[in-house]
Amino acid sequence: MAAKPASSLRSARQLEPCTLVIFGITGDLAHRKLVPALYDLSCHNALPVPFSVIGFGRKPLTDADMSALMNQAVDDHYGSEVIDSAACGRVLESPHYVQGEFNDAQAYQRLKETLDEIDRQNNEAAAARNTDDTCEKPDEAAVPSNRIFYLATPPSLFPMIIRRLGKAGLGGRTGLQGKGGWTRIVIEKPFGSDLESARELNTVVQSVFDESQVYRIDHYLAKETVQNLLAFRFANGIFEPVWNRRYIDHVQITAAESIGMEHRGIYYEESGALRDMIQNHLTQLFTLCAMEPPTAFDGEAVRGEKVKVLRAVHPITAAEVPRFSARGQYGSGLVDGQPVPAYREEEKVSPTSETETYAAVKLLVDNWRWQGVPFYLRTGKRLHRQVTEIAIQFKRPPFLMFRRADLKLEDILPNLLVVRIQPDEGISLRIQSKAPGEEMELRPVEMEFSYGSALKELPFSAYETLLVDCMAGDATLFNRNDQVEESWRILMPVLEAWEADIGIDTYVAGTWGPDAGFELMAADGRNWRRP
Repeated sequence: MAAKPASSLRSARQLEPCTLVIFGITGDLAHRKLVPALYDLSCHNALPVPFSVIGFGRKPLTDADMSALMNQAVDDHYGSEVIDSAACGRVLESPHYVQGEFNDAQAYQRLKETLDEIDRQNNEAAAARNTDDTCEKPDEAAVPSNRIFYLATPPSLFPMIIRRLGKAGLGGRTGLQGKGGWTRIVIEKPFGSDLESARELNTVVQSVFDESQVYRIDHYLAKETVQNLLAFRFANGIFEPVWNRRYIDHVQITAAESIGMEHRGIYYEESGALRDMIQNHLTQLFTLCAMEPPTAFDGEAVRGEKVKVLRAVHPITAAEVPRFSARGQYGSGLVDGQPVPAYREEEKVSPTSETETYAAVKLLVDNWRWQGVPFYLRTGKRLHRQVTEIAIQFKRPPFLMFRRADLKLEDILPNLLVVRIQPDEGISLRIQSKAPGEEMELRPVEMEFSYGSALKELPFSAYETLLVDCMAGDATLFNRNDQVEESWRILMPVLEAWEADIGIDTYVAGTWGPDAGFELMAADGRNWRRP
């Protein structure tokens, strides 16, 4: 590998030494996200020292095979870009691999022995350094036994792995007594498939780990612009005074994708758009928009305010589902000028499938700040373009002084604040300005802020941020057990109504979704923004 200069961006926190155990190291998530994120953190000099990686998987691999697998993941991620070989070496230096079935008790015993061996080697190295520095040999271990278990496996394996960790003495409630270290577990989405399964999984997790040790991941929350929303709201005195029902007309949260299944037909058939995106990602964005100011920027304070918002959401009854939600499934069409098949023609998708690839819901918050302000959340596959954004539309001011016979007040666009999450992370504000000339003519103009141009430095990727936060013990960007259950509670009436309703409308691929999606807003006299 050729050398690539390390970025000037780095973590400002001093992280304690730790070992990261990745369950499912041979899977797609580890290959596409986790290993490249570890490499990037090494380039940023943001990893703790010492730091070790253990991979746990079913395939019969050696430690050398795992090192080659991780190198390949970095190469695949960066393509033809040159790679910093030193940074890559720091991540891939002597990785460890534990082979076994996820329900094999002996495999977890081998994992425990590997962890103990890493602890022994770390402390021997620390003792040697201390002896060289002080001419004295320390009496006790210098490196704590800090461990992170990352579940990068299919969700169906989560309960099995967690129970096995507990039985092997590696859980938070049973492990590391007297070793002076900490244990944390990272659980990927989806966390359950409905309210009942989420509660059952929480019960399993809490039987082995304390809630303070559990990090339920949602990578959307780690995107720089999403985090900046809190700073934008609470660190600027000019916005928070108008962030309420008196000035805001409605909020639109969109996560649109132009791609189709991308070989994920089996997963999507079980999930659908509502479970895949709205229950987790978009609901999280909603809480950040609607929450009250926390007393501090820490995990408990921020997550506590988010839960309060979820509990204040107006319950959607079965009778209200048609007025509060919309769904659809893409048919064939054109995307970027290329013909694409219908969802039912995709690989590993049932030809009679009624799974929704488009979902939209309207949420109302019954509290003092937001009473009467609708929040519209929508997501879909094979839409016109890829974009994720939050659009806050303000109420129209009284334009009587600008009234003319040839001008309709509805033609004057209201102020609009747009937080772009992807692509081109940034924020824009639409305001009205006088157009040049003798006449008093109003024209909308955009005030723009872009990370790429304003800060001259690309931020950490989402998985870099989340890995560092977990190592630092900062749970601000992770979901708490009650958050997960509240978000499922809100959407269960919609899920149950859709599952009982036979038949689903289709929309042409490459458009902005089904007619029902537009009717959801049109019934309120509003329209979706077209980014």
